Amino acid sequence: METTERRQEAIECKHAGYNCCQAVLCAFADKTPYTEEQLLAIGAAFGVGMGGMEGTCGALVGAELLLGAVKSEERPVMRDARMLHQAFTDACGASLCKDLKGRDTGRVLCPCDDCVRCAVDLIETIIEKEN
Repeated sequence: METTERRQEAIECKHAGYNCCQAVLCAFADKTPYTEEQLLAIGAAFGVGMGGMEGTCGALVGAELLLGAVKSEERPVMRDARMLHQAFTDACGASLCKDLKGRDTGRVLCPCDDCVRCAVDLIETIIEKEN
């Protein structure tokens, strides 16, 4: 599956009622040892950002969870996790849901759909480097 197809699948999942984390996870179900049902359960607590907008964006959490699920043991996961976090922050303007959605400022930095697209693009790049 190509990145544009994964991006579209993730957005369709989001619009079907999945949270941002679940949408990113399910778009990569074929790359993990988990079923879609298991991925939905894993991502269930990360809707509206970790901690209900107070914490990390659910789309970024989903990408980070995928990193752990698909990375080989030969490469240090933490290096890629830091790179993923920084690249997401650079692209979206923040990593915390409350900042991305402008909860305290009234200024939206990045809508949920764009956060999901960004997370899909970034984790796809990292996964493709592995192969």
